[in-house]
Amino acid sequence: MDNKAFARILYETADLLKIDGGDTFRILSYEKAAEALEALPNQVADLLPDEKQVLAIPGIGRGMLANLKEINATGELALRSQLLEKYHPSMLELMKIQGLGPKTIALIWSAFQVSDVDGVEKLAREGKIRTLPRMGEKHEQKLLKAIESYRRIGGRFLIDAAERLAADLAKHLLQVEGVEKVTPAGSLRRGRETVGDLDILVTGAVCSDEASRQKLIEHLLRFPGLEDILGQGENKVSFNHRSGMQVDVRLLAPESFGAALQYFTGSKAHNVALRQRALKMGYTLNEYALAQLDNNQPAAAATEEAIYAKLGLDYIPPELRENLGEIEAAEKHSLPALISQDDIQGDVHMHTVETDGRNTIEEMAEAALARGYKYMAITDHSKNLAMANGLDDARALKHIERIRAVGENMKGIRVFAGIEVDILGDGTLDLSDEVLAQMDIVIVSVHSLFSQDRETMTRRLVRAIENPNTSIVGHPTGRLLLRRDAYQLDIEAVITAAAKNGVAMELNAYPDRLDLSEVHLRLAKQHGVKIVINTDSHHTSHMEKMRYGIMQARRAWLTKDDVLNTLPVAEFARAMKAHA
Repeated sequence: MDNKAFARILYETADLLKIDGGDTFRILSYEKAAEALEALPNQVADLLPDEKQVLAIPGIGRGMLANLKEINATGELALRSQLLEKYHPSMLELMKIQGLGPKTIALIWSAFQVSDVDGVEKLAREGKIRTLPRMGEKHEQKLLKAIESYRRIGGRFLIDAAERLAADLAKHLLQVEGVEKVTPAGSLRRGRETVGDLDILVTGAVCSDEASRQKLIEHLLRFPGLEDILGQGENKVSFNHRSGMQVDVRLLAPESFGAALQYFTGSKAHNVALRQRALKMGYTLNEYALAQLDNNQPAAAATEEAIYAKLGLDYIPPELRENLGEIEAAEKHSLPALISQDDIQGDVHMHTVETDGRNTIEEMAEAALARGYKYMAITDHSKNLAMANGLDDARALKHIERIRAVGENMKGIRVFAGIEVDILGDGTLDLSDEVLAQMDIVIVSVHSLFSQDRETMTRRLVRAIENPNTSIVGHPTGRLLLRRDAYQLDIEAVITAAAKNGVAMELNAYPDRLDLSEVHLRLAKQHGVKIVINTDSHHTSHMEKMRYGIMQARRAWLTKDDVLNTLPVAEFARAMKAHA
């Protein structure tokens, strides 16, 4: 078992204990142990023979060590099994529904002996949830909406989760001699916000004969976390991973790799349009080759570039393959030079231990410098976000001094003093204008009152944009992918206000946000509003998530000229004060 499998059992045990009304300290011990295992570079199963090594892991004591040994030996934890028998496995699914916490689930179970999504939905539609203590009709309607949202996003996964699984699988397959390339295709390669299933293409000499392919398949079937085999053929294996994601692995001869990569990357709409073009030009196009229509002789197959060229097109980057004009642009040689990771000069949304971050100013600055950035910004929270120990005016002023002192001692990088200031319910900002005026960068963000109506929320954001200290609107729609929908607002009115006031919009690269969406990014570009791609880092390791923002920007056809943090430091600094 891998660390994620251990962690999943511990997390689920903690969730079931919450439903059971278990001791808070005990619940936390399971959660902390799970978190520690997720962050562990080594496999805990390999460490278990040496108890001292396991006990040295933060959050693992003697009791938890015994639990880990039990899981390793049996694949299960007796406590979890007992709780599942008491409440039913479907209880864990209920925990995934927004607003349905363990106390409410326990209340529903106690009153109605219902433990599944369908049953809870039926109770809500029948008006029975509102009869429970601390419930009401409004809560019941919110629950129905949350269930509807859960059903809509079921079976989808965040892009970073899909990428991690793809990387783990590639590492496993590359252990086999003769495997040359393991390449993700599908929606992951196109940089979609969420991924349904995972398409993996494997090529190399090992794929050229039946005996070698069979050995490769046998190795694949030993992949940690592989659960149900859905299908197995000569060149393809489909399985369910423990994470819930379906994985399709295809073994390809090198001479057809390009055709297969193009075909399985998609999208369906792009492929249909491309096949129609091929037919008009006297070719057929499938996963094996671009071939002559009259004699089926291959015209191109080994590389995608060759296929697009044979069809009279410039190479179309995967992120653009959605049949939204990319084929016409490729024919006219007018595809944009899309932004790339190398264009980014700085990351200007970061938090430190002063509020809810996990590293110091110095550590964040050193990590940014190590990434080759020319500038970065510390933008801790303001006081309205009490759970994050947000800054009031006095603390903010002292923090500015500390940030600038660090900047003076750093060679090779400019450290901007900034703030992520809360937009209050009426659109005013959470710190005084006098303090905000001393910041190099002011990011304004909504962190509360998400249920305001469309008109109120729009007015709230527009008022914040009109504040002369505002530089950037942070994660503008407030969405959390697969967890929380965007709040209601007139996004075009907000973007129009940003254009009028010289304020930039953030593309928050953190994979559970990716906010703005590609549609809203295109809208911002149409209105002449500049974008800043930030990671919203709360740890030095989070800076690597910039690549997800880059993929999102590329899907929106953005170039480096559309993004402010591709500018040299002096020009970027002026852009942050354009409004003032």
